[in-house]
Amino acid sequence: MNTFFETKNEELNLIRMSDIEAKEVEWLWYPFIPYGKLTIIQGDPGDGKTTMVLNIAAAVSRGEGFDECMNITEPMNVIYQTAEDGLADTVKPRLEQARADCSRVLVIDETNKALSMLDKRVEEALDKTSARLLIMDPIQAYLGGSMDMNRANEAREMTKHLATIAEQRNCAIILIGHMNKAGGCKAAYRGMGSIDFFAVARSVLLVGRVIGKDNYRAMVQIKNNLAPFGHPKAFELTEDGFEWIGDYDISADDMLGGYAPKESKLDQAKGLLRVLAEDKDAVSSNELIELAKVEGISKRTMDNARKEMGLKSQKVNNTWYVKLK
Repeated sequence: MNTFFETKNEELNLIRMSDIEAKEVEWLWYPFIPYGKLTIIQGDPGDGKTTMVLNIAAAVSRGEGFDECMNITEPMNVIYQTAEDGLADTVKPRLEQARADCSRVLVIDETNKALSMLDKRVEEALDKTSARLLIMDPIQAYLGGSMDMNRANEAREMTKHLATIAEQRNCAIILIGHMNKAGGCKAAYRGMGSIDFFAVARSVLLVGRVIGKDNYRAMVQIKNNLAPFGHPKAFELTEDGFEWIGDYDISADDMLGGYAPKESKLDQAKGLLRVLAEDKDAVSSNELIELAKVEGISKRTMDNARKEMGLKSQKVNNTWYVKLK
């Protein structure tokens, strides 16, 4: 039973946890892509992330999976939104090459109005089609014209709204993201934009090249809030298209150029600040703390790094920012 309290300005609704019915997480692909949650797949341009996602969409449309952990028992509808490739000359041929049932792959028409994550058409399309998978490629294209992906509060509103849509409809949502240009740093903060994208996603996958094997691409999970991390996987891009390989021994750091974090935590904190400074003039203190937490860097260590680098703080509209330049 919910408990209500009258307050001065609004009604307070308290939910008793004893009234909540516990349920297990369902998976489209265990432990990589959960239903009812956001998954981010990121990588450098041309490294195969879109190819892999297109082949996932094709498999879902056929009712098949890459392996026994892909829980697909019947053909399902997919909504695939892309802002980078033409539907007729690129997406359709690639779906056909992947043997997709194209009658089950649907696209929200953006001819007269561009789509954003907050657009009501997203919910309407999911309700109308009962699609179990929604793909947006890339994240940046679906933020809306006025949204700044580097502002934590705006990114948080956008991603939380999309996460609610996923949960209400038990639909898997995949966001495809590009990496920033900072080489030699960890995958967790090479994703473009605010850390809130990374924070709200329950699973984050990195797709990249396998050094020494030109046609090989690997997928490594770099975040999982719902299950143990999955074993890295690989696929090959052949003349005939996409060929699934399966388990493959490789790390995210190998894919990013062999970065080995042998530095002290203080040096790692300074490195993170330098990476952020390449794209930003300032970062909110809360966002910086969250980023540091992902890398196992304490607030005290980050404060010491900031002081040693001579970076000042400034309060703007009740929010503290660290000036990076």
